[in-house]
Amino acid sequence: MRPPRLPALVICLFTGLWTSGLWTLAGAAPAAEPGSAADRLVARSVAFHDPDGLWGNAVLHLHIEESRPDGSVRETELRLDPGRGRFGWRRQQDGREAEGSLGPDGCHLALDGSPEFSPEEGEPFRLSCEGLELWRDYYGYLWGLPMKLRDPGVEIDPEVTEVDFAGRPALEIRVAYREPVGSDVWYFYFAPETAALVGYRFYHDEEVGDGEVITLEGETRVGRLRLPASRSWRTHQGDRYLGTDTLTEGRVGR
Repeated sequence: MRPPRLPALVICLFTGLWTSGLWTLAGAAPAAEPGSAADRLVARSVAFHDPDGLWGNAVLHLHIEESRPDGSVRETELRLDPGRGRFGWRRQQDGREAEGSLGPDGCHLALDGSPEFSPEEGEPFRLSCEGLELWRDYYGYLWGLPMKLRDPGVEIDPEVTEVDFAGRPALEIRVAYREPVGSDVWYFYFAPETAALVGYRFYHDEEVGDGEVITLEGETRVGRLRLPASRSWRTHQGDRYLGTDTLTEGRVGR
């Protein structure tokens, strides 16, 4: 199976597909003055979520509870520092603790506090340098939205459409990605009054109707950065529930 690229990375925890990412572009400078209605909507949304420009310029610490349909809950701590190319990750799962970091000084891994562990022991966490790069790309994309919509390689259709999303009025834009970034088609949804991001969906093949829909609820402040309090996932086909991620704590720090 050919691995999907960055915009398809959100499916990696639920459908087993993987990606390469654009972490190094996370702090890229925004585009020039936007022209289309969709560009202006994205600019409004970025201003709402990140009025101080923290994304890419500050270190963010996030604690997330990730619940899955089988009743399991994973506790994940993140240190997001895309502006300096650094990423830290720690997860508690099934009575064990895995952690790792990436940065200019290389890749560091540990399981239950020890750097010595077998590939079989690390597999439930995908605990390897390659796996850590995937976690970095996955979390960096999700928690960097809508700011990540201003990265190079993003193609935003100019139109804005008024639609109903998850039972509420929303403004919809369509987004594609140039190769080698990715090939999936995405739709993003914003609250009309504030331009807050309220959800998104993606398709590998829009005619087939595959892919997933993600609904955002609530708000958690990290400094003045506004992040979704929870993110829930369902499949388009069969409306199958895949999980919910809840941001329980966040702070700006070193």
